[in-house]
Amino acid sequence: QVQLEETGGGLVQAGDSLRLSCATPGRIIRDYAMAWFRQAPGKEREFIAAITRTGGTTDYADSVRGRFTISRDNDIGTMSLQMNNLQPEDTAVYHCAAVSTGRFKLVTGADEFDYWGQGTQVTVSS
Repeated sequence: QVQLEETGGGLVQAGDSLRLSCATPGRIIRDYAMAWFRQAPGKEREFIAAITRTGGTTDYADSVRGRFTISRDNDIGTMSLQMNNLQPEDTAVYHCAAVSTGRFKLVTGADEFDYWGQGTQVTVSS
């Protein structure tokens, strides 16, 4: 069983930045393609960003492209999401997800991931 732990959420104002991190204690994250999803109250889970095992390829939802950056450090064992110019519509619980797959495969579908974190709350006030 892979345990994912998200940190870095909080309450910020519109235009501020936050950096979320996802760690897998006791596991080697280099074996997993990873992604971030979010879910706002009353809404379905939404894909935000994905990254391959090597970190060489990324993808983003149109709603965050140009504002958010996904990255990973396989040596340290963390994946991060740098969120800039946050807006009230970014308010949600953010989850990281992982799946063991090929080194260069980009995974973006929620149903393709085997492991999920509990989530961290991001609240953006106007």
